[in-house]
Amino acid sequence: MNKSICILLSIFGILTNLNAQVATNSEVYKTLKANDSLIFERAFNNCEIQYLKQLIAEDFEFYHDIAGITSSKEKFIQTMYEGICNPNNTTKSTRELVEGSLEVFLLKKNGELYGALQNGIHKFYETTNGNKRPGSTAKFSHLWIIENGKWILKRVISFDHNM
Repeated sequence: MNKSICILLSIFGILTNLNAQVATNSEVYKTLKANDSLIFERAFNNCEIQYLKQLIAEDFEFYHDIAGITSSKEKFIQTMYEGICNPNNTTKSTRELVEGSLEVFLLKKNGELYGALQNGIHKFYETTNGNKRPGSTAKFSHLWIIENGKWILKRVISFDHNM
């Protein structure tokens, strides 16, 4: 291979790696995976809504390919109380992250980290009278922003729901 092709391939490799997803053992990846668990395992699956109050932005927006748009933290939390976490519901929804599907991509301005995009796949289950059955599988993208040194979930897109 001639020298110029080797140089071009090297430059391409470096540029590609600059925008690649972060390693699963990186601090950002671990932090956002832990936050995912707080939002879904604790808040969604166990209705411990205080985790949503701590982790989502006041101007939070949620885009869902079936349920539409929720345009504030207040409305999203209200929807949780009235829907998934309503004690009068006879069916309980739960969510599981598909192992190995989580990806994190850093967002920087002038070399300084200000946020990250977290993508993954999750499965939902419906439990009625103790009988758990599969619900949908979907993809998601979460936009996390650092505000006052803390990771805050700003935007969510949940899409490609399949039964």
